[in-house]
Amino acid sequence: MTKKTAVITGATSGLGQLVALELGRRGFHLVLTARSKDRAAHTKKQMEEKAPSAKVDFFYADLSLLKDVNRVGNEIAAAYPAIDVLLNNAGIHAFEARVTPEGLPEMIAVNYLAPWLLTHCLKPCLQNAGKARIVNVASEASRRHGKLKLPEDLTDSTPFTALGSSPIYGKTKLFNIMFTAELARRWAGTGISVNALNPGFNVTGLGRELWFAPLLERMLKLLRLGDPRRGADLMTRLMVEPKYQQITGGYFTVGTGTSIEPAYPGGDAAMQRKLWEATEALLETKGFPASKIPGNDPDQLGRQFV
Repeated sequence: MTKKTAVITGATSGLGQLVALELGRRGFHLVLTARSKDRAAHTKKQMEEKAPSAKVDFFYADLSLLKDVNRVGNEIAAAYPAIDVLLNNAGIHAFEARVTPEGLPEMIAVNYLAPWLLTHCLKPCLQNAGKARIVNVASEASRRHGKLKLPEDLTDSTPFTALGSSPIYGKTKLFNIMFTAELARRWAGTGISVNALNPGFNVTGLGRELWFAPLLERMLKLLRLGDPRRGADLMTRLMVEPKYQQITGGYFTVGTGTSIEPAYPGGDAAMQRKLWEATEALLETKGFPASKIPGNDPDQLGRQFV
């Protein structure tokens, strides 16, 4: 059998690394994005020890920068004409407001805009695979998203405290769910299924910006709370189990792997379309017009939604 190719973001630590190890054991050719070459080297060593037969390639980018996302997406697309799985896993929970050099709120850029743009860059390769899957990591933190205001939320860089960061983070995860549903409709008939998941509470990478995070992580592990293997298991299931290939636009939860309803207005089709259109408009102002993004040609996609 020809090896299947899986692209994974955020695979140098936490859930993404666990999933990469599991897919490596299953014979996937792994294409992993990384920002740090040191962390990539550490991950490669882990792969060599725990999945020695796996083939692993790294591509480097800062996913908070749209220009980097676009570049790495095009580099991956040029190297791998057929991609079977894309796992949009990379994300951050920042405890203070930061604005990227491109003038975007950092959490919005990393958690939502990066997977949106990367997915579109890789669309031709996913379609070439025949039956491909996209898995977007969301969260039940989306239920604490505050109040949605579009398009303002996509560019809101109002300062916030560590406590006030939770609604912003939740909003980015709600956007992931809404993007998943709208993408599933727009790409219907392409052979690409797209689903989102709630990986549950996990201690890996917990509060990287909190000074007491390492101590808290050790305490939670001693109490056997937040086992990341549960979330990684669901990610893997969505990527390999036949039944999930037949489903698109779903949102699934850890443990049972069953479908759940997102928080309002996550399941509202009109709001999903409004978010999509606001995202396209924003990306155009940043130099990435829809007509120039692979797989997002308005002459081919979305006419029925006008």
